[in-house]
Amino acid sequence: MPLLQIFILATIQGITEFIPISSSGHLILLPEFFDWNDQGLLVDVAVHIGTLFAVIIYFWRDIFKITSSVYHKTFLRRKSTKTYKNFKLLLNLGIATLPIIPAGYIINYYSGDILRSMEVIGWATIVFAIFLLLADKVCMTFRKLDHISYSGALLIGLFQIMALIPGTSRAGITITAARLLGVERQDAAKFSMLLSIPVIAAAGALKLVDAYTIGDTGIIMDLVEIASLTFIIALATIFIFLRWLKNSGFTPFVVYRLILGGVIILFAYQPYI
Repeated sequence: MPLLQIFILATIQGITEFIPISSSGHLILLPEFFDWNDQGLLVDVAVHIGTLFAVIIYFWRDIFKITSSVYHKTFLRRKSTKTYKNFKLLLNLGIATLPIIPAGYIINYYSGDILRSMEVIGWATIVFAIFLLLADKVCMTFRKLDHISYSGALLIGLFQIMALIPGTSRAGITITAARLLGVERQDAAKFSMLLSIPVIAAAGALKLVDAYTIGDTGIIMDLVEIASLTFIIALATIFIFLRWLKNSGFTPFVVYRLILGGVIILFAYQPYI
């Protein structure tokens, strides 16, 4: 695989996985500009591994706290406020993950490529960008991460199902749901990123099984390079994005998505113009 293709694929996946601009919207335009063939399932697995390790490394302290809260609560019988908050966050992440499991299975095996048309991706990129803008501007900001209720986590999980529509943006729709609940921007993004861990892991595992089933093969060195570069870019993206949200909002990302969606729709309807 050419070095330029490796760099572009890793960059797009590393940046778009955690910020609300939709990776599928970008990936569908690549063949139009570069005349590339599909990169293959193993490359998809590689970029998923890169982003997965990035979010785990960045949030390793939080991950350790919320996972160890099970031990503290179950075996040590600790009832401290910190233990309760961490255990509640773990339960919330589990609750928010549950809806997408059956939905993902159904869509992956029964929808085919119906949702992967340029028209669907273009309009989804635009429509869900507007939803994000409205949720961010209209809803009040009064909740922190530990204020998310179990029903609120379920709502975020139900919203996440819409991310199965290419162009929606998993980060964008989960942040939208959190903002509708009044969660602060930075905490909404943090919950979305933590929620991505089981989702990315499941998606990567599914693609790996599919690749093994159809006998997809690739050059190991290319896959290592893609995963490593994706990891570096994703880690930098998480750091910059969370710092950005301390003092700024989502409007620039919404504007960018509106432009991107317009370009995709232009390509989609070009034969009819």
